[in-house]
Amino acid sequence: MDYIHQACAGAVLVALTLFIQSAGLAALIHWVRVSLVRGRYGPDLFRSGVLMMRFTGLIITLHLLTVLVWAGFYRWNFFPSWESAFYFSAASYSTVGSGDLLLPRIWRTLGPVESVTGVLMCGLSAALLFAIVTRLIERNDRFEAELHSSTLEREPAGRRGR
Repeated sequence: MDYIHQACAGAVLVALTLFIQSAGLAALIHWVRVSLVRGRYGPDLFRSGVLMMRFTGLIITLHLLTVLVWAGFYRWNFFPSWESAFYFSAASYSTVGSGDLLLPRIWRTLGPVESVTGVLMCGLSAALLFAIVTRLIERNDRFEAELHSSTLEREPAGRRGR
């Protein structure tokens, strides 16, 4: 019977993690698309860097929110303080692990479940960051190609071959 409680708690926590990360990343994707279409972040290096810093900061915030959800469960059920619950959750989520805090024996598998979930969510975030960097590079390349072609169109025909 205890295993059923543990499995249900793990399933609910994983579902909340997936919801927070999926909804948050979907909102961030929309924000990046709107920002790029409106030209807030042009093709220059500084603006692209600012976009990546803001986006990465928001992804970290999403991960911290997820860690807080797990920490809330741990605080409510096992640990006497928020500090202990947050520390254990962050250590599990990041796969660092903690040797000084342990869950009760019957609930020990929640730590690895949180670790696997954290690895998957961090991988998803890294993939999204990679996709945005790729898109920014492609956008910069298109801008430079357009700039180069417009420069060639303005030059006199006799000077192009030189």
